[in-house]
Amino acid sequence: MSSKVRTADTRERILTAACEAIAEIGFEKIRMRMVAERAGVSTALLHYHFDTREKLFTEAMTHSFANTAVDVERDATTAPASVILARIVRSLLPTDPELRQDWRLWQELWARALRDETTRVFAVDLYAQLHAWVADAVRRGIASGEFTPTDIDDLSTLVLSLSDGYGIRLMLRDPTVTLDTALGSIWRHISTALGLPEVMPTE
Repeated sequence: MSSKVRTADTRERILTAACEAIAEIGFEKIRMRMVAERAGVSTALLHYHFDTREKLFTEAMTHSFANTAVDVERDATTAPASVILARIVRSLLPTDPELRQDWRLWQELWARALRDETTRVFAVDLYAQLHAWVADAVRRGIASGEFTPTDIDDLSTLVLSLSDGYGIRLMLRDPTVTLDTALGSIWRHISTALGLPEVMPTE
């Protein structure tokens, strides 16, 4: 294994461990030693890659989002745009254990962003990336003729806002909100705007 590959593997293990630890106990309680032990590396090596907790946190958030995006977009050049958009919507909600972990990270981000300006700026930038992700999928569908033209930015903002609102209720295990009703509600707004069937597409 080359040095470059080893370095990438080490960073991957550290970031995965950081995501798990932050989601489990919260950023304020996390210690670099905890992450190092979970990742199976020395504290010195962890500090070599991430010299502060704050840097580790922001890199973990970026890592989490990037991994989700890669999975969703795995066949974006061949799959129907509606299928890709439906995948994105599902990935924006806590639909499985991995995404529930991501949601706990987002909740940590929101709380910290209210108290720390650097984190606030990072959170706004991360939302801009999410917005662009949704907007690009909509734009591709419009360009291919699969979607009816619409205000792309307005729809993207609506999708993210609805996903946040429903996602919080789902994370709270609110008995009045189910995953199916959340997905159905979000997709109805999308289908109306883009001239698509009301039934959300599957794989």
